[in-house]
This record gives sequence, C-alpha cells and structure tokens, in this order.
Amino acid sequence: MESKKCLECSESFVGRMDKKFCSDYCRNSYNNKINKDGKNLIRNINNRLRKNWRILEELNPKGKGTVTKKKLDMKGFDFNYLTEVYTTKAGKNYFFCYDQGYSILENEMYMLVKKD
Repeated sequence: MESKKCLECSESFVGRMDKKFCSDYCRNSYNNKINKDGKNLIRNINNRLRKNWRILEELNPKGKGTVTKKKLDMKGFDFNYLTEVYTTKAGKNYFFCYDQGYSILENEMYMLVKKD
C-alpha cells in the first residue's frame, strides 16, 4: 500500500486505494466545510418545513379538525412555507406541508386536514 495525504489535514496515511481521509473526524470536517455555504439555504427551508409539519401533526391527531390562527402563531407556525397548494373544483384552496394541510375558514379559524 502506498502512502497518501489526507484531503483535510494533509497528514500522510496508509489505507485502501480509494481512501481520502486519515480519520472520520477529518472526513466529517472536510464535508462540513464543503457543504456549509451552498446548503445553508436548503437546510433552513427544510427545517422550517419540518417545524410546520410537526405543528400541524400535533394539532391534528385525528386527521381532521379546526384550530385558531392564534394557536398556530403561538406554536411558531410560518405560513410562508408549504409544499403544495391544492385548489378544489369549487375554488377552495388547501395549503399543504407534505401530507398535513389546512384551509382558511372565517374568523381566523383554520380547518386542518391530512392527505390519505
């Protein structure tokens, strides 16, 4: 086996032909640096969507129900992040975060639904 240099710390090491790093620490450190800037926006959006989904799932255990806007706001729900808008033939909009969704009712009430 021939000696190679680690892509992260430049230390020499011996290992498989395709090995690029001297340790798991260097491999993780290298990949974190590479992915940090370009993936930040995507990571933040995915975190926001995941939080919205968890809120809807928590408030909608039976698959259908109603909730106030105030309660959604108190939980930290962000109405700017969703994965789909579904419009019925009657023109009613349902806003989805993956399989959890809501529709706007009157008096700051929302109907919660879950896709089958």
